[in-house]
Order: sequence, then C-alpha cells, then structure tokens
Amino acid sequence: MSSTVTKWAILFGLASLFVQGLRWLDAVKDRWYILDPVFLNQLAQDSIAASPNSTSGMIDHIIANLTSTYSPQQIQFNTDTSEWVFNNAGGAMGAMYIIHASITEYLIVFGTPLGTEGHSGTYPGDNYFNILVGEQWAFYPGELEKRVYRPGMVNHLPRGKNIQYKMHKGCFALEYQRGWIPPMLPFGFGDTFTSTLDFGALWRTVKWTAREMAGNLLIGKL
Repeated sequence: MSSTVTKWAILFGLASLFVQGLRWLDAVKDRWYILDPVFLNQLAQDSIAASPNSTSGMIDHIIANLTSTYSPQQIQFNTDTSEWVFNNAGGAMGAMYIIHASITEYLIVFGTPLGTEGHSGTYPGDNYFNILVGEQWAFYPGELEKRVYRPGMVNHLPRGKNIQYKMHKGCFALEYQRGWIPPMLPFGFGDTFTSTLDFGALWRTVKWTAREMAGNLLIGKL
C-alpha cells in the first residue's frame, strides 16, 4: 500500500513540476520576440501601395524591407521566394511561403487564387493575418454578421480563440504568429494523415521549417 502511495506522490510531484515549467516558459516567451505586429501591418500596407497590381511585387517589397530593417545576427529570413508549398489545415487549402520560422515566431505568406474556407485552429499564441490582396470573411460563434477584412487590414486572432474564415478568390495575406510554435505544428500537419496523404508537401514543410528554426537557433534566436 505504501509503495502505491509513494508512486502516486512521485507522479503527482512530476506532473506539478511539468505544469510549473510550462507556466514559466509561457511567462518568459516574450523576451524572444523580435517582429512587431504594428510594424508588420504597416509593412503590408506599404507593400500594397508600392505594388498595387502585383502580389509578387508586394512579396519582394516585404522581403527587401525586412532584410534591410533587421540584422542577420538578430533574426534570419528565407529570401528564396520560389519555396512555395501546399498547406491543408482545418479544412482550408492554400499555398504558403515561409519567410521566417523560429521557436517563438513565424511569418509566412499564405493564400490561394481559387478561394478556400475552414477552421482557424486554436493557438497558444496570437495570430495576425494581414490581407495583401483579395478579401477575407470571418466570424466567431454567436455573431450573426460576418467580419470583412480587405487589403491593408489585419485580422487579429487572440490566443485561445478560434473562428470560421473564408478567403475569396485571389486572396493572399502576410500571416504572423507569435507564441511557442512547436505545439502549433500538429494543426498544420494533421490533414496530411487524415485526408490529403500529400507527404511530399509535408516533407518540404518540415524540411524548410526545421532549416529556418535551426538557422535562427544558431544565432541565439528562439
């Protein structure tokens, strides 16, 4: 009997330490943020103004501005704009280009010329969806009217919240996520195993994400 009590006491103690560790990590994650949501929204607006009729021109403007604003010793960006990959998550499908991926932040361009809709997912961090081209609709449970986001606007999805969203034909956005990124990855990978079986896209996503995270870790960027 005493051995059973001791075993449960040890398990309870380990579980308590684990929970306390998670709370500590959550409390200190802000110290590793480098990108700023307000700056990124202004950058999205500037890119629209600079290339109003060219999505690729907007992306080039964003990359040029990021690499000139931030030192490569501070944060690493992927400047290869040919690295696009399909992404299926929450029932929605589009393509993404990973600009930055680290342990606490990611920045991508996501969109589709065809249109899509689905579930946003529930993230342990804040998501900022800056519309570059097209239009996004969204709503929270209980809302009877849609929210509409047009070029230059940002759809901020707070931590722990979720929405249904729809991206109309030709909609592309600069998406910024902050928080502990690894726990969010299963949402982006799950559809591969349950429906699409697109393991080629999964492999490229994992390879490029791991490469970018490793590059940032090497300069001390979590």
